[in-house]
Amino acid sequence: MSAPSISFVDVHDDVALAAWRGAESASLHHERSFALQRSLPALTASVQHPSAFVRRVLLAARRDGEVVGTAELVLSQTENEHLAELEIHVRPEHRRRGTGAALHQAVDEIRRADGQTTVIGELYLPLGGSAAGLDFATALGFTSVHTEEHLAMRLPADPITADLLTREVPGYEIVTWTGRCPDEHRAAYLSMRNQMNLDVPTGQIDATPVVIHEARLADSELRTARSYITIVAAARRVADGAMGGYSVVLLDRSDHVALQDDTLVMPEHRGSGLGMQLKQATRAIVEAEHPERQVIHTWTDPANAAMYRTNISFGFAPVEILHEMQRVD
Repeated sequence: MSAPSISFVDVHDDVALAAWRGAESASLHHERSFALQRSLPALTASVQHPSAFVRRVLLAARRDGEVVGTAELVLSQTENEHLAELEIHVRPEHRRRGTGAALHQAVDEIRRADGQTTVIGELYLPLGGSAAGLDFATALGFTSVHTEEHLAMRLPADPITADLLTREVPGYEIVTWTGRCPDEHRAAYLSMRNQMNLDVPTGQIDATPVVIHEARLADSELRTARSYITIVAAARRVADGAMGGYSVVLLDRSDHVALQDDTLVMPEHRGSGLGMQLKQATRAIVEAEHPERQVIHTWTDPANAAMYRTNISFGFAPVEILHEMQRVD
C-alpha cells in the first residue's frame, strides 16, 4: 500500500482543525473508556494563541482526502531546549498500514532540524487492555522511562465519603480563587509551583525541572483562561501567614471534563492531612458551582506513596496506566 500524504495543518483553518481532531478522537477513544481529549475550542485556542516558550506543530496524514492520522510536536524554546514532545494517533481502521511510521518520520525531520535530541511522549494502556501502542513505540526505538496511574472518580462524591473528608487541619485556613492568582498570593504561589516541579516524580525523563517565573505564570494563566476554568485552593498557616500547600482543578469550558492537576504540601507542612483538605476544598467548589461535571481525573505515581494514598482515600480509582516513552538520539 502506498504511503499516506503528510502535510502541515493550517491552525487558522477551523475546518482543517476539526478534521484533525476527529481523527485524533477516533484513536484516543478506541478501547479506552476514560480517555481524555481537549475540546475543539481548547485545541483551537492552544494553536492559534501559541506560548512564547514552545513551538507547536500539527501534521495530518491523509488517504483519499480523509485525515487518517495525526501528529502533534511540541518543541521547547527556552528551558530543556534539547527536548521535544510528540503525540501520534491513527484511526483504528487505518492502523498497521504505515501511517504512524510515516508521521513519525515526518516529525523526526522537523525536530532534528530544530536541534532537539530527546523525544518524549505519553502512552496510555487500559487496565487489562491491548499493548499495541507500546509495541509501536518500542519498534520506533522508544523505551518506557516513567509510569503513573490515571485515576478517576465519579461526581458527585458519595455523601458518606464526602463527610469523612471534611476534617479541618488545626492552625490553617483555606483560601480559594478562580482564574488568575491574586497579587497578594503570587510570590507564595510561585514558590509552591516551583517546589511541585522539583518534587514530582519523573523517572528517567531527560529533562530538568522548569523554573516558573512571573512572566511564565502570567502567560500560562492567560492562555489557560481561554479554554479552562482554573480553581485553586491554598492552605495558609494562621500563626504566620505561610502558605503550606495548594491544589488545582481545571474545567474545560466547552466540555464536562474536570482535571485534578497539581496538589502539593510544602515539606515543612506535611503529615497533617493538608493534602486531603485541599482536594476536598476544590471538589466542593466543583460540585457546588459546576454540577454538570460527572467525573474528575488525576494522575499519580504509585511510588509517591503519600499522594497515592491520599488520592485512593479521597475516592479515586485506577483506570489506566500512563507510560512516558522516550528516545534519545
